Amino acid sequence: MIYTVTFNPAIDYVVRMDGDLLPGMTNRSASEECYYGGKGINVSMVLAEMGLESTALGFTAGFTGKAIDEAVKAAGIKSDFIELKDGISRINIKLKGTEETEINAQGPRIDEEAQKTLFDKLSKLKEGDVLILAGSIPNSLPDDVYEKILSMLQGKGIEFVVDATKDLLTNVLKYHPFLIKPNNFELGEIVGKILIKDEELYDGALKLQEMGARNVLISMAGAGAMLVDENGKQYRIGVPKGEVRNSVGAGDSMVAGFVAGYIKTGDYETALKMGTAAGSATAFSDGLAKAVDIEKLLREL
Repeated sequence: MIYTVTFNPAIDYVVRMDGDLLPGMTNRSASEECYYGGKGINVSMVLAEMGLESTALGFTAGFTGKAIDEAVKAAGIKSDFIELKDGISRINIKLKGTEETEINAQGPRIDEEAQKTLFDKLSKLKEGDVLILAGSIPNSLPDDVYEKILSMLQGKGIEFVVDATKDLLTNVLKYHPFLIKPNNFELGEIVGKILIKDEELYDGALKLQEMGARNVLISMAGAGAMLVDENGKQYRIGVPKGEVRNSVGAGDSMVAGFVAGYIKTGDYETALKMGTAAGSATAFSDGLAKAVDIEKLLREL
């Protein structure tokens, strides 16, 4: 079974406007949509589109938390969220006019009892399971929560996938995650210099492998992606043609596509293509990628 963890799920309230946002004035929208997610949930949603089951773990609170749980279940995904006693799950406001403006909420406080409950659930994972950890850590959780989770599960034959930045990522490399997915800028921050050429990106990926990572997937937006597999082999891919409409969830979709591709075929090159197709399908859509769009783009790659 694949498990995803979303510590701080959210409802993204997307408001589209014709023209500029005028501060201090009454603004009228052209359209509105709600999307239910968070990085781990996004991964589960795209995995479902690609025909793979997963269980979404994490924390929810209040009426917004119930709405998120219902949306996840409506998408055919098994959820096992921990319901917090106080607060509400986040509502993030995305204003899309001539420019884009975002207001991301903090989310509810996660108390020690809820944290223990999550660890108890994770302790039941078994050999062959896949655990996907993605995103930042809420203020109410310890900074080393990723490290504590992987330390607890080390040696149980579980495959770890980690999509995080800076210390949150580097501190878990000693647990040899199956896959990490920094973008080119995040990789540069880790190694301490701006990476432009493919040779520089490849060398940066090798440094992360020296620290313990197995497969390093580097996303580069419109420049495509690079994979350096656990044998040191480099794969490079561009992106299909299309109009970019949405950047939210594209990286999560790439992770989902890669994991689905590897589980289905055991081939890294195919996994990279499926990850790129899924990430691009989200970028070319208003919401997360749909199966029909992923298949179409996969044929173009």
